[in-house]
Amino acid sequence: MEKVTGIGGVFFRAQNPGALASWYETHLGISPPPTDMTTPPWISSEGVTVFAPFAADTDYFPPDRAFMLNFRVSDLDAMLAQLRDAGIEIAREETMDGIGRFARIHDPEGNPVELWEPAT
Repeated sequence: MEKVTGIGGVFFRAQNPGALASWYETHLGISPPPTDMTTPPWISSEGVTVFAPFAADTDYFPPDRAFMLNFRVSDLDAMLAQLRDAGIEIAREETMDGIGRFARIHDPEGNPVELWEPAT
């Protein structure tokens, strides 16, 4: 059986796509989408990607949002310090034994963004 090899992109609506792409680049290091064949795209490091449909009534992320982004990070403490220095509120932090550490922020349009430092 053929299987997909990873996520090719995450696409979602935004009130101000340019400003939101800039926020993700500034604070999380994610390059904006290429506008031509010479602009390099964001290339993530190899690692686990979790594809997880949630129940419609989940309380894991806000009920008015249909999705939540989750990004792997190598040093959650350093990332959180960087975000706090930029005035970005950390909404929650937790550790899951055997899985790793997590932190939740929200982008300027209120979309939940989970940062995950996998367990070693």
